[in-house]
Amino acid sequence: MNERSYSAPSGIPALITLIALLLLNGAWLVNSIQQRTVWAILVAILFGIALLIALTGFFTVAPNEGKVLQFFGRYAGTVKQPGLRWANPLYTKKRISQRIRNFESAHLKVNDNEGNPIEIAAVVVWRVVDTAEAVFEVDDYNNYVKVQTEAALRNLATRYTYDTHDEAQMSLRGHTVAVAEHLKNEIQDRLTRAGVEVMEARISHLAYAQEIAHAMLQRQQAGAIIAARQRIVEGAVGMVEMALEMLSRRDIVTLDNERKAAMVSNLLVVLCGDKSTQPVINAGTIYQ
Repeated sequence: MNERSYSAPSGIPALITLIALLLLNGAWLVNSIQQRTVWAILVAILFGIALLIALTGFFTVAPNEGKVLQFFGRYAGTVKQPGLRWANPLYTKKRISQRIRNFESAHLKVNDNEGNPIEIAAVVVWRVVDTAEAVFEVDDYNNYVKVQTEAALRNLATRYTYDTHDEAQMSLRGHTVAVAEHLKNEIQDRLTRAGVEVMEARISHLAYAQEIAHAMLQRQQAGAIIAARQRIVEGAVGMVEMALEMLSRRDIVTLDNERKAAMVSNLLVVLCGDKSTQPVINAGTIYQ
C-alpha cells in the first residue's frame, strides 16, 4: 500500500462558515418557536445537530507531520498541509510524525566472524517517508525499527572480525566507514516495507565481551608487536641492501663476503633492536 495525498480544505473558512450557519440556525429556531411551527422546529434542531457534528471534523497538522485518514477501515489518504484543516467527521485520523528520529540499540553480545564474543551497539537516524506503509504494512513501526535494527546489527557482527592487522581484510574496528555503510544498507533493506528511510547508521559501542577482554587484549598486543616487527625487518633489509649498493657503486670500500655478512649482521642488530645500541670502537683493522 502506497501513500496518497488527501487535500483537506482549510479550517479557517470552514470554521467561519459553520459558526455563521449555527447563528442563522439559532435565529431560525427561535423564530420557529415563536411561531409555533412544529416542522420548522424539528428541522432546525436536526440541522443544528448536524452542524455540531460537523464541528468535530476540525483537526490540526503540524509541520513534518501527517494525518492518516480512514473511512470505516478504508484508507482515504494522508493530509500533510500544516495548519487547521477540516475533513469528514466520520473519518478517523491517526497522527504520524515525519520528523527525524534517533534510535540507539542496546549493547548486544554476539560472536564475530572468528567466533570471539563481542559487545556491539549502533545508533540509527531515521524518519517515516510513507505514512500509509508505516500504518498498514506493520503493526507498530517504532518497535519494527528497533527489532530489525538489532537483527541487522547481529548479522553484521558475524560477517566481520573485531580487528585484524591485514589491511586487505575488513574489520569492525579498522574499517568504520565501510562497516557503517554496510549497516545502513542492510537496515534500509529491512525497513523499506515499513515506509522508513534510514539516513545514517553507525556503530556506537564496540568491545570484546568482559570474560575474554583481558586475553584478547594480550592477543591484540602480541599481534600488533608481530606486525610492527615484520614492518621493521622489511625496512631494515631494504636499508641494508641500499647501503651495500651505495658502497659498491661509489667504490668507497671493497668488502668480501665475510665482511659483508658481518656488516649486514651489525646493521640488522642496530635497526631491528628495541633498545639503543652501544657503539664499539675498533682500534685495529677491519679483520681484527
